[in-house]
Amino acid sequence: MRTLKLVFVICVWFLFTIESCLCRFVVENISLKVTSPEKLKDTYKCALANFGIPRYGGTLTGVVRYRKANHEACHELTDDISFKPKKPGGLPVFLLADRGGCYFSKKAWNAQNAGADAILVEGDSDKLITMEMPEDPGATYLQNLTISSVLITQSLGTLIKQSLENNDIVLVILDWTEALPHPDERVEYAFWTNSNDECGLKCDTQLNFVKTFKHVAKMFEQQGHTKFTPHYITWYCPEDYKSSERCKSQCINHGRYCAPDPEGDFSKGYTGKEVVVQNLIQACFYKVASEDGKPWFWWDYVTDFSNRCQMKEKKFNKECAYEVIATFRIEIAKINECVGNIEAETENAVLKAEQEAQIGDGTCGDVTMQPTLVINNRQYRGRLDNKAVLKAICSGFKETTEPTLCLSNEIEANECLIDNGGCWIDKVANITACKDTFRGKVCECPIVNGVKYVGDGYTHCEASTALRCEVKNGGCWEGTNDGRNYTACIDGHTKGCTCPTGFKGDGVSSCEDIDECKEKRACQCSKCKCKNTWGSYECSCAANLFYLKEHDICTSTKDINTSDGWGFGWAFFVLIAIGVVGYIFYKYRVRRYMDLEIRAIMAQYMPLDNEAEVPITRSHGEI
Repeated sequence: MRTLKLVFVICVWFLFTIESCLCRFVVENISLKVTSPEKLKDTYKCALANFGIPRYGGTLTGVVRYRKANHEACHELTDDISFKPKKPGGLPVFLLADRGGCYFSKKAWNAQNAGADAILVEGDSDKLITMEMPEDPGATYLQNLTISSVLITQSLGTLIKQSLENNDIVLVILDWTEALPHPDERVEYAFWTNSNDECGLKCDTQLNFVKTFKHVAKMFEQQGHTKFTPHYITWYCPEDYKSSERCKSQCINHGRYCAPDPEGDFSKGYTGKEVVVQNLIQACFYKVASEDGKPWFWWDYVTDFSNRCQMKEKKFNKECAYEVIATFRIEIAKINECVGNIEAETENAVLKAEQEAQIGDGTCGDVTMQPTLVINNRQYRGRLDNKAVLKAICSGFKETTEPTLCLSNEIEANECLIDNGGCWIDKVANITACKDTFRGKVCECPIVNGVKYVGDGYTHCEASTALRCEVKNGGCWEGTNDGRNYTACIDGHTKGCTCPTGFKGDGVSSCEDIDECKEKRACQCSKCKCKNTWGSYECSCAANLFYLKEHDICTSTKDINTSDGWGFGWAFFVLIAIGVVGYIFYKYRVRRYMDLEIRAIMAQYMPLDNEAEVPITRSHGEI
């Protein structure tokens, strides 16, 4: 009877999948570069497995080995061979194995136990597929499986085998550097999960991931480095089955949103319907928390719910969920409004959006399994290990924009520490063009204190503006003595160092004081006394004598006063003369002008003595 029920569940969910979408599963590939032998040199595609620890953002180089005996790697390899390097510095070993005979993951596990660093599984055709984890409760080794695993085409596998038979050394580089897009300074990622905690290894894996990764996830989100969105897979019940009790127990809103029975047994335990309700509550919690500006609360809520509302303790219900929500000061009314009436024959906006989001677009395939992690619109492949996921997210940032955590020693190796990464460096000013990135390094002329350096970044960089002296004094010499400061850097010059006046040298490593007295450059008059100072000199004269620097002479006060007195006298005389002439000119011109004006006015009213009377005539009628 239990078998029949399980068959029914499988059949119904097969119909759910077929009717809900024509699934488009995308195989996630990375590059496989063969560097030896010469005849195989090329770049090929290989498919990532959905188990083991991937190396997003990095590369792995190894030498390929193949065993004709146990060629499918389905049996332990430790008895007849060990791939561990016999001495330090040996190349990692990639085991080539044929498809078939056992689970893909079992082949990888046997290769790992034999000391291999990666396994290349040859497919039975030239079509690449994704190697999945088995749905086998007995596969307890999966949590300890760490080696990189890829599937290669049958034609490439054949070529590699032929080269190995000819005793050629086959060297391969697995390259994850372009496995994920990295367009800008923010990574967008989504996690497809569910609230079910009784689905075996997958449920345990996703819950453990949420608990161990939440601290990093919250920090990235709060600092604006990432945009995270949780999602929940739901299907709808086929029209012909909506009225069945099976669909009613697994769906809400009249068969529109469904989930499989947690135990696969309709007669006991929780139902798929209860799982859908909790999925909806979690999705609504994220929605309301996001509207409040705190989307990262989702990580804490899911963690607390999984700890306090477990199925095995019979607390997997709405009441327990709302008790947890209350601790976050999220309005229950908003959650209820989002959840809506699950018995109504209407659509739920949140779950409808979830179903639409399951359909992939562009390079992202349809989401058909859970848990699934999507980073920058590409599906992550490999075990949900918190460190591996962190590396994958870090590889999604545009180079030189990664958060500090992505550049820590535990996550990546700083290539700038070795020979400055082959980039330009000014050792005097301690300025370098090498910038550490998650994928390696870039050589890019820097911007220091607002001053942009320009050049190729490898052999040459120079300040693009006249402000270079503000940055490490432009790499020039600088010295201070007795309160005096001198520098060989000249503002307004984009390059070069010149010792200031009073010094000599290359201007970079040193500038030495010039002894103007010893070299007879100044203070050379017969009565002068020269004293050298740092960067300059002092010149003095005997008593009652003064030094005139402009003429480099010593002269007496009398000479200075006499010379000055005569000069002043002549200047005063000239000024007096100019004043007198000016006054005479002014008096003559003004007086004559005023006389003429007065005479003109008086002439209008009375004849002057020296002028004849002007007769006045009037016409008739003027009185």
